[in-house]
Amino acid sequence: MIESARGRLETRLVRYAKADTQSDGASNSVPTTAKQLDLQRMLVEELRALGVADAECNDAGFVLATVPATTDGPIPTVAFLAHVDTAADYSGAGVQPIIHRNYDGAVLALPGDPEKRLDARSAPELAGKVGETIVTADGTTLLGADDKAGVAVIMTLAESLVAQPSRPHGRIRICFTPDEETGTGIGHLSLEELGADVAYTLDGEGLGEVTYESFSADRAAVRIAGVAIHPGRARGKMVNALTLAAKLINLLPQYARSPETTDGRDGFLHLVEMSGNASEAHLDFILRDFERDGLEAHGEALQRAVSAIALLEPRAKLECTIERQYRNMRYWLEKDMRPADLAVEAVRRAGISPKVVPIRGGTDGSQLTERGLPTPNLFAGVHNAHGPLEWVSVEDMEKSLRVCLELVELWAGERRLG
Repeated sequence: MIESARGRLETRLVRYAKADTQSDGASNSVPTTAKQLDLQRMLVEELRALGVADAECNDAGFVLATVPATTDGPIPTVAFLAHVDTAADYSGAGVQPIIHRNYDGAVLALPGDPEKRLDARSAPELAGKVGETIVTADGTTLLGADDKAGVAVIMTLAESLVAQPSRPHGRIRICFTPDEETGTGIGHLSLEELGADVAYTLDGEGLGEVTYESFSADRAAVRIAGVAIHPGRARGKMVNALTLAAKLINLLPQYARSPETTDGRDGFLHLVEMSGNASEAHLDFILRDFERDGLEAHGEALQRAVSAIALLEPRAKLECTIERQYRNMRYWLEKDMRPADLAVEAVRRAGISPKVVPIRGGTDGSQLTERGLPTPNLFAGVHNAHGPLEWVSVEDMEKSLRVCLELVELWAGERRLG
């Protein structure tokens, strides 16, 4: 019996999720962790077994492959991308995917940690998934469906296109990327190597979502050098770097500029890591906003707080450096909306109501779009990413596959961009 597309998607997701592919933002290696290559090599073998003969993993850890065109003419080459790495926010080792078939609407207690529960508060979208197949981890790790659900959809897309040579489409490029979560991976892939005219990342959440607008992003690092001395003789001499770090945090806007108090189109200034001792402290921040001036304002707020601490304690040395990461893909996509418009039409043709929403984050597509390759983001059905309550509907993954199949046919009727 031939396994259904839904069954193949489920099988692939479970197999990929079991591979530990967590990336490491503190690493200077390319990719940042060697274990990402374990899955990448598996994906190359799988693509070749499907008949995608040119599949390979390059020196930077990117899997690249081509499904040849079935239609002649100057049709745009379309690329589909998904990342294999998982976030460092929660453990990605020893993932045990749990299949919840024919979900009945009840609370889902995860067996590895029964205190971890998917209910109306932690997973309100589950209310619309009664009767579907839900995949979770066991509560002790993240699932890694961000973005292995996208990887499974793209792999099944390649399989479907190879098996149906009568389906009209142009040249299709497949790309599985490392280090999306660290924001450092996609910079190691040239547009020439990817070889596409338009691209789509499958890294979105809710059913029917099409995203052509992302955060703009910077990262910031603050170093505080205090004055260390034996605490028994410290009066009037010690300058505790950790104390100054705490004062700095308290000086920052606590409302309307932190992730836990913002949503929608609000940006934020977020302390992601702090380390050190009385002698020296290091604080790492991320700055996010949909607009350039908002992003600049977050940076200015941080720099003002650092300057205030420096005035408060002139014996300390404080440094604040802000590094550019990526910018809102809308700035470039709005110049030619065809990639987004065709994605919306593909969602409609798949029988789904489109939801055009901004993503409160970034994708590989944010950087690719800025570099000249328009790359909107499509849904893969993942919810609660980066934590133990992550889940995905297999039916949503199947609908994502349908959208991709419709999309390649729509692009077969277009001519090259530019």
